Amino acid sequence: MPPSASPASALLHADGIVAGYGTMQVLWGVDLDVRPGETVLLLGANGAGKTTFLKTLVGLIEARQGHIVLGGEEVTRTRSSDRMRRGMTYMSELAVFPDLSIEENIRIGAQALGHANPNARLDELYGLFPVLREKRRDAASSLSGGQRKMLGIAKALAAEPKLLVLDEPSAGLSPLFVKEVIRVLAGLRDRGLALLVAEQNIGFLEIATRVFVLEGGRIRFSGTVAEMTDNEALRRAYFGLK
Repeated sequence: MPPSASPASALLHADGIVAGYGTMQVLWGVDLDVRPGETVLLLGANGAGKTTFLKTLVGLIEARQGHIVLGGEEVTRTRSSDRMRRGMTYMSELAVFPDLSIEENIRIGAQALGHANPNARLDELYGLFPVLREKRRDAASSLSGGQRKMLGIAKALAAEPKLLVLDEPSAGLSPLFVKEVIRVLAGLRDRGLALLVAEQNIGFLEIATRVFVLEGGRIRFSGTVAEMTDNEALRRAYFGLK
């Protein structure tokens, strides 16, 4: 039976998602939606279930209950590759294949699209990330942490997604590189790309349209950034304010 509450305006709609590993249940009926062109921040501490939820959305973990609708079509039981072809790509925390070259990483991202002219897409991405063009023959392992994140984003963008799903893009980065990642994502948002960013770094609130707070595998809050900062309990938990 299809989900009854899927909003017509949503690019992605997840309804009542239950998932986990073996006998361990991690998600307990999670609801979330992303509209075209908006940036949604999924905020939560380590162990909250963020990665499990993202992997369920993109098809790397099977949903035990609930529905996932992408672009108006039910994809709950479809393969991850099918979801990618329908416009949703995923950047994991590790992001890249370290033993492959920068260009090989990006070409792997483009394969899912079956791109007739991958070289044109490569040129476009090198325009967005000039440092990658300079090092395109080098192994991804030679890059700094911040540069690897840029490569991970470029690899995910190679498939020309409508929705880019990112897991902890700030992980392992210095505050300076975190600001650079936020700047890059803001630029993608301004180009009309929808973003779903799972993070525990509240700096990403700067680019968010809406926020979902995940705790113990359940959504504890959903709303705008302003509504979150007006919530006394959340202010104390995430901003250290009295």
